[in-house]
Amino acid sequence: MNAVYTLFHEYEKAPGADETTLIGIYTTREKAEAALARVRDKPGFRDYPDGFDISEAVLDRDEWTEGFVRMIGDKVVES
Repeated sequence: MNAVYTLFHEYEKAPGADETTLIGIYTTREKAEAALARVRDKPGFRDYPDGFDISEAVLDRDEWTEGFVRMIGDKVVES
């Protein structure tokens, strides 16, 4: 196995503030899709049905290599 599948749910809690939930990490896309089917009608998730994302994550590979900045709105407040 060289990849896993992540299932996240995200919605905008307030303007500029997203709420992200990691639901699980699965060995196959099919298992991630089955998990989505199990939670899609649960409280909270059912209110934001477009917030689900299944992504493939390759093991032993950097996904984010460029650092980050902190922003409020469209302004950088730290670098």
